[in-house]
Amino acid sequence: MINLTDLIFSIVMGFLMSVSITLVTTAVHIGFTSHFFWEWFEVWLLVYPVAIVCIVIHKPLASKVTNALAERFK
Repeated sequence: MINLTDLIFSIVMGFLMSVSITLVTTAVHIGFTSHFFWEWFEVWLLVYPVAIVCIVIHKPLASKVTNALAERFK
């Protein structure tokens, strides 16, 4: 079961990651047109919940791999 700290982390990280990635990819794909904000917002609304779920699912494995690599490089 996910604890409150992990859930808050996932929400915040998902927000920051999804805003950054969708902003850049939308700008590259369509440029800064007059409808840029709405195109970006539509994509972001889809991506944000997916990002949260992915972080919740992958965080335990990513933490284990990170710890193992950090120990190896010490």
